[in-house]
Amino acid sequence: MARPAERLAANVAGPFYVDASCIDCGTCWQFDPAHFAPTGSTSHVRAQPAGKTETRAALLALQACPVAAIGATRELLEQTTADGFPALVASRLEGNVHYCGWASRRSFGASSWLITRRRSDGRANNVLIDSPRWSAPLARRIDALGGVSRILLSHRDDVADHAAWARHFGAERWIHSADADAAPQAEHRFEGSNPLALDDDLLVVPVPGHTAGSVAVLFAGQVLFSGDHLWWGVDPPGVMASRRVCWWNWDEQLRSVERLLEFDVRWLLPGHGRWHALAAGEWRRELEQMLAREGQGGEL
Repeated sequence: MARPAERLAANVAGPFYVDASCIDCGTCWQFDPAHFAPTGSTSHVRAQPAGKTETRAALLALQACPVAAIGATRELLEQTTADGFPALVASRLEGNVHYCGWASRRSFGASSWLITRRRSDGRANNVLIDSPRWSAPLARRIDALGGVSRILLSHRDDVADHAAWARHFGAERWIHSADADAAPQAEHRFEGSNPLALDDDLLVVPVPGHTAGSVAVLFAGQVLFSGDHLWWGVDPPGVMASRRVCWWNWDEQLRSVERLLEFDVRWLLPGHGRWHALAAGEWRRELEQMLAREGQGGEL
């Protein structure tokens, strides 16, 4: 629970605030950049919400925070609702993509995602990408959407409460063998470096670098769940990766970026960093520019 006495000085005046327990994971400003922003060492409230729609967004950011570092007045907290997550992000003919919220401290506030879709017989065939922290209200909401049949773990850092989610839904988990010690109970393991089509609309692409067992997941040919391999930067804007947060092999990570050039991604949905919608052809240009910067000795 956030404490008013530990309210950070960077917050603008008003009922919402971030306190000193913030771990600078970025969950709040990735979800609600209109009201939250980074300071360089923490997050803070950059603008107070006005009206019901903006207040709801700020309350959902508060709910998503993995360490309960966001506070508000009691009157506003009484408006908190359990039906905000999962929140719809993108709609495709093949299914819908939702942000799960309820970030986990164990994965440093990483985003997790839910794909809702149906088999040809009309039964739900939903997929969870990485794991939020366990939340009974979120589980009830996902149950109402048809539950989860598979949990795909992008890499060792973002497994969080996967065991609780798998147990609740009876879902089977997948993780790459190189990171499998982080989720040894997983029922399936990706092997090697070749892409694997799990379904006609679901392609798993190994992208070693950030960790040895990192994978990206391409849904419907255009929605890329990138884990911690890539994300959308803000200043400057564009697709980014970082040598500073590469835990295994930076050269391999750059080679993994090259593997993604063949796709025409329209949505980039990372574990950390901003998510972003791209125009046709923009994806390849962004990746080529990033690789060119690194080739010129740029620090990513």
